[in-house]
Amino acid sequence: MRPFSILIIFLTLFSCKSVERYNVRRNTAIATEKLRQDVDFTYRKLQEFHPQLYWYIPKEQLDFKFDSLKTTITKPLTPVEFYFKIQPVIAQIREGHLSFRIPAQRYDRAGMKNFKNKTGLFGRMNYRLEDNRLFVIENKDSVQNIRPGTEILSINNEPISKYVNRYSALITSDGKNKTFTKHYLSDAFFTLYLLDEGYKDSARIETSYQGQIQNITLNRQTKSEADLAKEKEAKKSSAEKNTNDYEALTDTYNRTFKFIDTDSTAAYMKIRTFSQLFSKRFYQQSFAKLKKSKAEYLVIDIRGNYGGSLAEINNLYSYLAPEPFTLVKPSKIVSKSTPFKTNFFANTSPIGYVIKGILYPGVLTAHLFSVKKDKNGNAFYNTKENKITQPKADAFRGKVFLLINGGSFSASSIIAAKMKYDRRATLVGEETGGANDGTVAGFYSYQKLPNSKLQLPIGLLLVQPNITFENKDLGVKPDLKIDETLENAIRKEDPVLDYVKAEIEILKNNKDGN
Repeated sequence: MRPFSILIIFLTLFSCKSVERYNVRRNTAIATEKLRQDVDFTYRKLQEFHPQLYWYIPKEQLDFKFDSLKTTITKPLTPVEFYFKIQPVIAQIREGHLSFRIPAQRYDRAGMKNFKNKTGLFGRMNYRLEDNRLFVIENKDSVQNIRPGTEILSINNEPISKYVNRYSALITSDGKNKTFTKHYLSDAFFTLYLLDEGYKDSARIETSYQGQIQNITLNRQTKSEADLAKEKEAKKSSAEKNTNDYEALTDTYNRTFKFIDTDSTAAYMKIRTFSQLFSKRFYQQSFAKLKKSKAEYLVIDIRGNYGGSLAEINNLYSYLAPEPFTLVKPSKIVSKSTPFKTNFFANTSPIGYVIKGILYPGVLTAHLFSVKKDKNGNAFYNTKENKITQPKADAFRGKVFLLINGGSFSASSIIAAKMKYDRRATLVGEETGGANDGTVAGFYSYQKLPNSKLQLPIGLLLVQPNITFENKDLGVKPDLKIDETLENAIRKEDPVLDYVKAEIEILKNNKDGN
């Protein structure tokens, strides 16, 4: 065991030194000319790899924005300062998957253990952004007795508006719809804040509730033995947890299925993300229950679902489609060689290198047989999702309602667009944050800028639903638009689901009356 122990000690020391070097580099200003070189490098790589770079912005405009960015760099900047200059330009390309990674401070193993054994600072509450103001909508742990509906005015004497404006400039939907940012920033605001400002043990916030201003200090508390034991127990797997994709950190299930009436004729399926984990088992069991129950109505809720696996939505649709279908069109790529430039070993640990090294020949072979050219010389990447899929034997034949909102993004928008085009569901809620006509994602080429070392994952596949395109640069529009207000969120009301439940009752009564 001695050589192994020496290796562990060496890796620990190396990791600490690596973290220290990274943090020093993160806070060291870089010469203006080197930053301008990074701007040029970024644009070259986007032109080299992105298959639809000028979808929402003309080349002339994007040329001008990158040239203008270089003129604004008039003094040395740290990587963090440079990130907040270049990412707003990237956001104006209006491709939601395209984003630099914020160069957050790193912590060694001891530092991470310290935070792991303490409660969250902001993460124990849920928030909603409304008209550029930030409100608490849920406080499960009753942190400092902050009530739902409380507005957070400032953090450590800095107005919330400063951070809302700062972070809003970093975020974009696919296309020109206006629904995505408020949903995403509501969820990600304090993640961005902590990445931006670093982890802290306390924060002073100014709040307003029903006109009463109050100053409150939030503190991280050391978790009790009971809390740690509960967390350990929550991490244990079970058949139910696996099938429904349990998330111990948030104590929630990614997928849930239940009947929403007394006679089991209407069912509700909530999918928070298309993670693919255990999804086959979940859909197999859920649709078997539907068939056994003779249910006639199914509500599928993908509000706040930021996307994920094409394979999962293809499988889901195979339980809904009345006939053989093709989910997406062949994915356009820049050239036949593009899939071989994915930086397969980027951001890989030493153990990861060994595992990826074993897998790499298979990956190359898969790429080789998946790339095709059409008669016009355009290159495409084929996956099983752009081949004909047969409906499952347990496919649901009844009426489907699909609930969507601005947080329905990427794969969620793909399946929403397909179901709307095929008239397989009635869409209720709000325009999706992802585009009706597709997105650029799939797999990525991970680019590291030579001087600032910022990382930019560039999607390589143009993924589009197999539909006739609208060419409106917008999200998937609902058949019936219903807004969810701040008051609804505070009171835990769900006007979208309530409407659908009432509509189902009307349909059932009309059927019984006939």
